[in-house]
Amino acid sequence: MDDANASHRHVPVLLNRTLELLAPALENRPAVVVDATLGLGGHSAALLAAHPQLTLVGLDRDPQALEMAGRRLTAFADRTHLVHAVYDEIADVLDGLGLPRADGVLFDLGVSSLQLDADERGFSYSRDADLDMRMDPTRGPTAADVLNTSAPGDLVRILREYGEERFAARIVSQIVKRRETRPFTRSAELVELLYAAVPAASRRTGGHPAKRTFQALRIEVNGELEALRRALPAALGSLSVGGRIVVLSYHSLEDRMVKRELAAGAASRTPVGLPVELPGHGPELRLLTRGSEPATPDEIEDNPRAASVRCRAAERIREAAP
Repeated sequence: MDDANASHRHVPVLLNRTLELLAPALENRPAVVVDATLGLGGHSAALLAAHPQLTLVGLDRDPQALEMAGRRLTAFADRTHLVHAVYDEIADVLDGLGLPRADGVLFDLGVSSLQLDADERGFSYSRDADLDMRMDPTRGPTAADVLNTSAPGDLVRILREYGEERFAARIVSQIVKRRETRPFTRSAELVELLYAAVPAASRRTGGHPAKRTFQALRIEVNGELEALRRALPAALGSLSVGGRIVVLSYHSLEDRMVKRELAAGAASRTPVGLPVELPGHGPELRLLTRGSEPATPDEIEDNPRAASVRCRAAERIREAAP
């Protein structure tokens, strides 16, 4: 993929709102922000431009994304640390850089523009490609490996849990029958099967029949939800008092996980019924958004990929309990 074209096409989701939410923790002083999902570096470039004293730590599991973001951020090279890592490694990365705390953390979850637009990566059901779907193409099983080797029960669970696919059993029955004679290698083969397996009535009203299955396979291949389950407490534990976290989610499984983690930190641990807050039992976080915030209609018109985003944010107001 051409770097210049990719950067030109890349429009960071909820950019202005993200800058607004993080600004009070970063402005007019030396500060550290972790972009836990660096991608093509759009959010990072804007944060570095807005805060001249900012040090940015950018994480991404995709070596190609790190290389392209590094070129985009060349003007800020003396204030950036770009690290090949998954976002659940935040604490280890900060420790390795000698940075005890972060003043801001950003998660922009899901598949990146780079990965979605690269035909050869197999993330998109609209273009035929090898069934890969690895965010880090240097390691781990591919989507084809999952389809061709997983037990039928495991495949049903993956499609139901990660894709919320109500026709999971029907789809898996067809997958198992097909792979016995011809293993899956290309995305178009799977799309063709899904068109046949998903009832016509659902195809007319439920969107593209491959959307949920492709989402489920991507999440499974990359261990996204397990990594996020570990990453959220690690990120919150790395925040300094006054530090802020912003999370952009794109489907309900992610958003529910983020909601639970932030709500737990914003709740008092004083037993119900006591008239006063026990020392050290008060909330550790202050929620900065009312529920989850969507993109505005204007932003969705300018950037269709913002249509499903949900934003949640919080500020650390006291040290975490030991």
